[in-house]
Amino acid sequence: MGETDGMQLYFTGETDGLLQGAAIIAGELGIELTSEGRPVEVVQGAVDKLEVSGDGSGFRIVCGKKAHFYRALGLLAEACRESGTFRIEETPQFTMNGPMFDVSQGNAVMKTDTVKLFLRKMALMGMDMIMLYAEDSYDVKEQPYFGYMRGRYSQDELRELDDYADLFGIEMIPCIQTLSHLRDALKWHAFLDIKDDEETMLVGYERTYEFIEQMIVAASSPVRTKRIHIGMDEAWKLGLGRYLEKNGYSPKFDIMNEHLKRVLAITDKHGLKPMMWSDMYFRAGSKTGDYYDKNGVIPDEVIQNIPPGVQQVYWDYYHYDESFYEEWIERHERFGAKPVFAGGIWNWKGFCLNYGATFASTEAALNVCKRKGVTEIIATLWGDDGTECDWHAAMLGLQLFAEHGFAEKLDEEKLRRRFEFCTGARYDDFINIKYLDETPGISPGNLETYNTSRYLLWQNVMAGLFDRNIRGLGMSEHYAKWEKEMETYAGRNGELNFVFELYRRLCAVLSVKADMGNRISDAYKAGDRGLLSAIAEKELPELAVKARALREYHRKCWHQANKAFGWDVMDVRYGGLLMSIDTAVERIGDYLAGRAERLEELEEERLPFNGKDGLVDCYYYHYMPSASRVAQHY
Repeated sequence: MGETDGMQLYFTGETDGLLQGAAIIAGELGIELTSEGRPVEVVQGAVDKLEVSGDGSGFRIVCGKKAHFYRALGLLAEACRESGTFRIEETPQFTMNGPMFDVSQGNAVMKTDTVKLFLRKMALMGMDMIMLYAEDSYDVKEQPYFGYMRGRYSQDELRELDDYADLFGIEMIPCIQTLSHLRDALKWHAFLDIKDDEETMLVGYERTYEFIEQMIVAASSPVRTKRIHIGMDEAWKLGLGRYLEKNGYSPKFDIMNEHLKRVLAITDKHGLKPMMWSDMYFRAGSKTGDYYDKNGVIPDEVIQNIPPGVQQVYWDYYHYDESFYEEWIERHERFGAKPVFAGGIWNWKGFCLNYGATFASTEAALNVCKRKGVTEIIATLWGDDGTECDWHAAMLGLQLFAEHGFAEKLDEEKLRRRFEFCTGARYDDFINIKYLDETPGISPGNLETYNTSRYLLWQNVMAGLFDRNIRGLGMSEHYAKWEKEMETYAGRNGELNFVFELYRRLCAVLSVKADMGNRISDAYKAGDRGLLSAIAEKELPELAVKARALREYHRKCWHQANKAFGWDVMDVRYGGLLMSIDTAVERIGDYLAGRAERLEELEEERLPFNGKDGLVDCYYYHYMPSASRVAQHY
């Protein structure tokens, strides 16, 4: 973006509500706004196209909504690099297009400055909506334990973010939960009486609805929009806990409708327009409880009894064929309206963002959305189980959704060019992040979404639960190669260099650790005391140094991007990793010195993880470091 440094512009025409945001984006682009600059005529109105043109006398921007003006400004600056005369015309494909950041499930609550950075990038890309998915990460004044020690946003912080988003025409929509997904709140005794189970509220109980109204008011009051996402997904055991004890058995359909009516009465009272995840209705119609069950049937009478006035949000990141999305959108249309569609930027399964699955699922889904007339889309970024993946690794995913939003058919070359302009980073370098999980033994694209780097990092070097699965695949060599690549990338991606330095340090650890367990086991069984001695005295201490270096840099990145809360969980994980290395040194040393007759953990036959040979998927951390019980929630 530095090539526009020194450009001077002066806006004329219909500039109401644009100039403050324009000054911020101009600063991002190295452009000076001055009355001495080249004139840019701005035309705002009820148009369905975005136009940017320029010649020797000046420029012209025509846009139909405020958010598109900032994309147009970026297109103007980009075009000026190539030519003094140009005309660009784009047709917006969606009326809503933006990300949802999960600031609850993975403990990482983004600092307001981090959210603002993303808002500036989103403005350049032309996105017009943001959600901060908050289970308990916002302040409810009547409930001091709600979000306690979890980094919750204050009302002032949310108001500040909404004001900043509004500068760029970006709608900040509250995204909360009003049924389930509330484990971190309901664990406190203050909420004991409103629990159905460990993460679901008790339907039909009056204090439940007092609490829900408090949540809805707290989430919606600091923002301008009247829209709100009320959640209601994945209530796995709905009606099977205390509800069953108090009321007897009721079908999930009936419980959902009963609860939804009560929640919608609250949103109506406060003049809000709600949306909700749609999966519980589909799960209730499936004998297996699956959202995507082709044999599932939602009876007509159930659909007719769903309370009116709420949009259904169809979320799907798991399919790569357009026919599936077509069918599921059609199934959603039975509810009486087009759904909102929520796709995914695959950042939630460990350190590495899976760009293979992101591109394949997004391409299929958004092509169908355009054909089927779905006009509102969300790009979800989940933080499941620790938010180990740095948020900034998702920049290319945001650009992917943005470019789909301005083209009937995605132009990959334009995507590449726009990403490099909007972020100052390299398209190919970001795409290649995927190779930290797309290792030998995994099919191209890693559409299985295996998270190899994560479990190889956290597994125990003396009792590796995944050692058999990776034997003979050359994992250490793979990561040694990518350590060198990431070192190169960390020097050529501008303000996003740190993303690759973090990955370089991860690769440095795995280049030593990935095959360490098999090497230790083989040396022990072969009686190779010399190799065991070298591993214990030199290789394992070197591994510890690399692991500490990774932890230190990861900690730095976390605290730059996120509030402090939640890093304590990562301390537990890194502490376990470092202490397990220390124990391995001591155990091998005791064996070599005759203080330990044998090493039981090395004599245990290595079995394939969960009975599956070859590379596997392992979702949660607590399955990785040990076969013994590890607490799932801290």
